[in-house]
Amino acid sequence: MLCFGFLKRVVQTKELLSKQAVQTKEILSKQAVKIAKQAEEHERFINKVTHLVGVLGFGAFCFLLGARPQDVSYVYCLFFVTFVPLRWIYYRFKKWHYFLLDFCYYANTIFMVMLLFFPKNEKLFMVCFSFAEGPLAWALIVWRCSLVFSSVDKIVSVLIHLLPGIVFFTIRWWDPTTFEAMFPGGIARQRASWPYAEDSSYLWTWLFVVPLAAYTLWQLIYFLIVDVLRRQRLLRDPEVMTSYRELSKKAQKANNFWWRLSGLLGDNNRSVMYILLQAAFTVATMALTVPIFLSYKMHVTFQILKVSASIWNGGSFLLEVMPKQVVLKEKKKLEMKPLTTQPEQPLASSTDTTSTNNHHGSEEAIHSGTS
Repeated sequence: MLCFGFLKRVVQTKELLSKQAVQTKEILSKQAVKIAKQAEEHERFINKVTHLVGVLGFGAFCFLLGARPQDVSYVYCLFFVTFVPLRWIYYRFKKWHYFLLDFCYYANTIFMVMLLFFPKNEKLFMVCFSFAEGPLAWALIVWRCSLVFSSVDKIVSVLIHLLPGIVFFTIRWWDPTTFEAMFPGGIARQRASWPYAEDSSYLWTWLFVVPLAAYTLWQLIYFLIVDVLRRQRLLRDPEVMTSYRELSKKAQKANNFWWRLSGLLGDNNRSVMYILLQAAFTVATMALTVPIFLSYKMHVTFQILKVSASIWNGGSFLLEVMPKQVVLKEKKKLEMKPLTTQPEQPLASSTDTTSTNNHHGSEEAIHSGTS
């Protein structure tokens, strides 16, 4: 009887904890939606503040990079623990929260662990270097991330991919406590504790083989969560976005090379083809980290390329995309406003014609925006 009573209390406790967990999740989700809605209502003011803080922050970061490069890693950690939770709130409202399962967040979490708990671990440093200057860095260029100071979302997207590379660049070459050990041709008795390229096999093992194994682990976890555990949830709600859904949607709309390439195995196997293409991209970019790790000049050039690409894309967005978005938003607001007076018949005819022209203008703006 005592045993039965104990088991009963255990079951009741589990049920209570389960209910509390569900209630807590619902409360957090409601608060996330509420905060995101309030942010959208004050979008223009928030964009102005963001632009001001973004420009000042960029200048302060450049100063810190030159004055105290050893402290850049702390700035990165502060950025990650502050803005990633805020991004979850915003993405939860937009139904984009599955983006936070992407490889860049998986890699950034490993960076945080390395910098905070294992800052002198040579092998983990090299794995992180491969992630930061491999898939994350090239994603910044290939997926055209835009540095737009008036958009929190775009700033965070750029920094998630750009900051880790800068952090590991400073540790590799500029950190006063370690830079004496950064030259592969150094003499053993003069070297500091880390990081040091022992030999070619050591370099390829920790900059390519081990990072590739860690990437494969992430791919399996991602597949298990998105395509197995949460499959029915995603099928029930097509508005919930994942990386595959977003990329395939854009590629199909543009009917570009990537859409045709992803269909080589048939329409039913596009997701498999997407995984294969991503794996090929990861292998190629990780292999490129080996020469970058060995050459200071190549590494500096790569940093300039990444920053230049994000600024160039930001300029393209401000001059080409944003004006069209503003026009579309204004037209939508005008269409949503109710008519307060009943116009006369001739005016009504003219109004209908104008409304029709506006509708076609919106369609043209949408098509030009997606092309």
